[in-house]
Amino acid sequence: MAKDKKLVEAITSMDVDFAQWYTDVVKKAELMGYSSVKGCMIFKPAGYAIWENIQHELDRRFKETGVENVYMPMFIPESLLEREKDHVEGFAPEVAWVTYGGLNPLQERLCVRPTSETLFCDFYKDEIQSYRDLPKVYNQWCSVVRWEKETRPFLRSREFLWQEGHTAHATAEEAEERTQQMLNLYADFCEEVLAMPVIRGRKTDKEKFAGAEATYTIEALMHDGKALQSGTSHNFGDGFAKAFEIQYTDKDNQLKYVHQTSWGMTTRLIGAIIMVHGDDSGLVLPPRIAPVQVDVIPIMQNKEGVLDKAHEVLETLRAAGLRAKLDDTDKSPGWKFSEQEMRGIPVRVEMGPRDIEANQAILVRRDTREKITVSLDTLAEKITEILDTMQTEMLERARAHRDAHTYDAHNYEEFKDIVANKPGFIRGMWCGEQACEDKIKEETTATSRCMPFTQEKISDVCVCCGKPAKKLVYWGKAY
Repeated sequence: MAKDKKLVEAITSMDVDFAQWYTDVVKKAELMGYSSVKGCMIFKPAGYAIWENIQHELDRRFKETGVENVYMPMFIPESLLEREKDHVEGFAPEVAWVTYGGLNPLQERLCVRPTSETLFCDFYKDEIQSYRDLPKVYNQWCSVVRWEKETRPFLRSREFLWQEGHTAHATAEEAEERTQQMLNLYADFCEEVLAMPVIRGRKTDKEKFAGAEATYTIEALMHDGKALQSGTSHNFGDGFAKAFEIQYTDKDNQLKYVHQTSWGMTTRLIGAIIMVHGDDSGLVLPPRIAPVQVDVIPIMQNKEGVLDKAHEVLETLRAAGLRAKLDDTDKSPGWKFSEQEMRGIPVRVEMGPRDIEANQAILVRRDTREKITVSLDTLAEKITEILDTMQTEMLERARAHRDAHTYDAHNYEEFKDIVANKPGFIRGMWCGEQACEDKIKEETTATSRCMPFTQEKISDVCVCCGKPAKKLVYWGKAY
C-alpha cells in the first residue's frame, strides 16, 4: 500500500453525535459533495447510483398501474402560479424567481418550479375535453427548487430530485382511489425494497399540502427517534380544476370539472436509508437497493492464480444476476474490508491461495458481520440466499426498533415527559382542534405526523386539552 494512504478515517459514533455521524457517513461513503451554490449538493456516483435504483424500481411499479411519464418546463409564469390562492401562499416563502433573460428584464417573473401542479393544470385544460380523454395518469422525473433556510444532505436542499405524479379523473371516487393506491405503492416499496417500515395515514388539515382536500403520508422512524415523511399522496378534489377551468363533457353531455391527484417521493429516501440502517462503520444498504451487492476481495493477490480465480468468480456472480465488483486495487485487505463496510456493500467474498486450493471462499455479511465458508461451486446460490435473508432481517430489525420506540400518551404531562426523555413516535388521541396541534408544537416541538388508517382508541380524551377525542394521531419530532 502506498505510504501516503491512510486507513479509512473513523466515523463519529451515532450515540455520541448523531448529526455528525450522518454527515461523516454521507461524506466518507462519497455519496455527495458540496457545491459552490449554497444549499445545493452534488450527487457523486455512489449516491446517484442509489437514486437510479430507486427510480428504476418505482418507475416499474408506476407503469404497472397505468402511469405514463411526461416532462414539463421548469419555469412557471407568475400569473399562472397565482391562479390557485392556497397553493401559491403555501409555497411563496420558498420560491426562487427568474427576472432577467440574458441582459433584458422579463415582462413577467418566472418561478423556478417548487412543484408542478399549475403547469399540469394549464396543460390539462387544453388536453381534456371529453370523458373519453380521462383518466390522465402522468408522472415526471425532474428536479425542483425550494429556497430552504437550513439545508442538510439528501434530507433538505434547495434543489432536489424527485418524481411527481399528476392525475385527472372523471369522478371524486376515482381520484380518491388513485390517491390511496399510490400511497400504498409507496409504502410497499419502502418495506419491500428499502427494508424500511412505515406508518400509513392521513395528515391533519394543518399539515396537509397547500391546495389539497386531503393529504396521505407514510412516516418512517429514524435510528435517533425522529420521524421522516417519506412519501405523500394528495387528493385535490376539483379545487384546482375550478381555478384553471379544467372541464370535460360527460356522457350525459354536461360540462363537469375533473378531480385531480398529486403524489411524490424524493432523494430524501437516501437519507432515510442511511439513518434507518447505518451503523458506526458507515452505510448498511438493503440488498435490493444496493448498487453493488457483492464485493470480491482477493487476499495475497500477488500470488499466482489468485486474481485469475477472483475474476472467474466475479463473472460467475454477474452471470447469476448479482451486482458484483472486484477490488483488485493495491490497497491492503484491511483497508478494503473497511471500505466495503463503510460503503454498505451487503456481502463481501474473501478468497486467498488456501481458499482457492480448498475450492472455497469466506462470505461476510455487512449487517451482522457473520462469516460463512462456502464452496466455490455453490457460491452464487449461497450469496443469493444470504441477500434474501438480509433483506428480510433488516426490515424486521427496523420494525422492532420502531415498535420499541413507539409510546402511548394518555394525558399532556405524560406526553411532554415522553417527548423530553424518550425519542420516537408518540401515539395520542386528538380532539381535532388545530389549537391543540399548535400548542403541542410550540411547547414540545413535536408535530402531528399522521392519523393512521388503522385507528385505535387508547383513550377517550385529547392528549392535550382533555376534551372528547376524535382521532388517534402519531406525533413526533421530525426532520
